[in-house]
Amino acid sequence: MNKFAYIVGLFVFAALFGCVGLQSDFETPTVGLKFFRAIPSQGAVPQFEIGLHVVNPNRRPLELEGIVYSVSLEGHKVLTGVANDLPVIEAYGEGDIELLATPDLLSSISFFASLMQKQKQTLTYEFEAKLDVGSFHPRIHVVTEGEISLQGVTR
Repeated sequence: MNKFAYIVGLFVFAALFGCVGLQSDFETPTVGLKFFRAIPSQGAVPQFEIGLHVVNPNRRPLELEGIVYSVSLEGHKVLTGVANDLPVIEAYGEGDIELLATPDLLSSISFFASLMQKQKQTLTYEFEAKLDVGSFHPRIHVVTEGEISLQGVTR
């Protein structure tokens, strides 16, 4: 019985050590915000397109399992979303991810009321995302701030 426990322990140690060895050459991919823009919509609530650009510096394809994201406009969190139908970024390759986001009107009604009253031409935004690249690697966190233009967007 003692010999059996020793063999099982050795197997578990080898499996854990092997997993650590697989991670050692993984480099964190670079994720940048390619665009964030308001697009024309049919109703009173605007829609937004969010474009991300991913660079994979690894020798293995990057199979993204999912993304969780949120957007704050003028300091108000108005968008949250998830996506799981994401492209594979080939080894030593680059790829784009496009998200289409529609705000939850009930959670951001005061923001949109003030937006209609002030007739602003630009909005400040903060985009935050977490990309899941698999259980053996940490999530990739992205935070970007900037402004978007509302010129040319129909209301």
